[in-house]
Amino acid sequence: MVFSAHVEQFISAFEESLSLQQFVKISLGNYKGLDEGLKQILVRKVLIKREAKLALTFRYKTRDIVKNFIEKEAVKLISEYLQSGFKIATLFTTEKDLIFEELNNGKVVLREINASTKDVPAAQHDQEKARLIKADAKAYLTDLKITDADGKVFKNAQDKFRQINHYIEILSSLIKELPEGTIKKVADMGSGKGYLTFALYDYLHSVLKLDSEVVGVEYRQDMVDLCNTVAGNANFDQLSFVQGTIEDYNAEQVNLLIALHACDTATDDAIFKGIKANAELIVVAPCCHKQIRREIEHHKVKNDVSFLTKYGIFLERQAEMVTDGIRALILEYFGYKTKVFEFISDAHTPKNVLVVGVKSKAHGAEKKEEILQKIKASKDYFGIGYHHLERLLEL
Repeated sequence: MVFSAHVEQFISAFEESLSLQQFVKISLGNYKGLDEGLKQILVRKVLIKREAKLALTFRYKTRDIVKNFIEKEAVKLISEYLQSGFKIATLFTTEKDLIFEELNNGKVVLREINASTKDVPAAQHDQEKARLIKADAKAYLTDLKITDADGKVFKNAQDKFRQINHYIEILSSLIKELPEGTIKKVADMGSGKGYLTFALYDYLHSVLKLDSEVVGVEYRQDMVDLCNTVAGNANFDQLSFVQGTIEDYNAEQVNLLIALHACDTATDDAIFKGIKANAELIVVAPCCHKQIRREIEHHKVKNDVSFLTKYGIFLERQAEMVTDGIRALILEYFGYKTKVFEFISDAHTPKNVLVVGVKSKAHGAEKKEEILQKIKASKDYFGIGYHHLERLLEL
């Protein structure tokens, strides 16, 4: 009877803390029940689709399982767990901490101590990350059908919104490597409908407070007209879209050049423009590596990987790696520190390689000659007559 009374007291204090907005968290431990491997349960507030819920993290020896419940369900579950295996529980509130404990002799005690914290933690989704681009009531997000007028992300746009933020997270870490105030002009080559171009402008101006000009270059006139209208509605005065090709665009004075999913040698055109502009940061996500694949297929050189490249899918992957590897070497030749890593773009194109060049110190003649020899050796090994970027730069 005493046991049940103490459980009721603990649960009553739990419900009161929720009602008065004083709840911080609950921790249940010293489990002696029938659920094998369960060690602890942690309870905290979360927001799921703007609805307040309680997240219960079930900690096992080898994994954690998180389940979200409405408050009424969570309160009932905690009550049941206190009566079926957990020997200790602590309720943390902004007013006090309440400890429920069943001792080894079966005696149950309930103790109050001073509050560990006076602050109520912000309720966030258990898997939600702090986003650089917020789903606020922003005109461009609404016009691009990402959010409604109140800033709520449409269900069918969730993947696109995550993609936008993933892209900005990557760029933000790269921009931080540059001296402050470096990014004055940005060119986004092949900008399409402009989702990522708008997000980058928003980040540069709203978060970093930079006075940067951003230009989206797109071949399709209808996309250019649409994006310029959206930019006008958003009062993005330093964002514009122009009709044209990467090859024809004048990239003079560009500090940050971007080309995502530029097909085949269009990626080389973009890198070429960035190098010639002496851009501090070049970011490309290549696709359709046809030029080098044709070279490899045409010459059919026998080498240590011939047993793989006789299969079309392996040849395709090899061509991708060789194409982008030589691109990275060429960037190094012109004084760029290079990075190549996987870029998770969206649900439909799950994995891409991102090739990044960050302007560094120019190499001496000896180092440049060493890089040229690496490029030549790579071409000879795979039977490559030429690389398009190499021709553009007249190496």
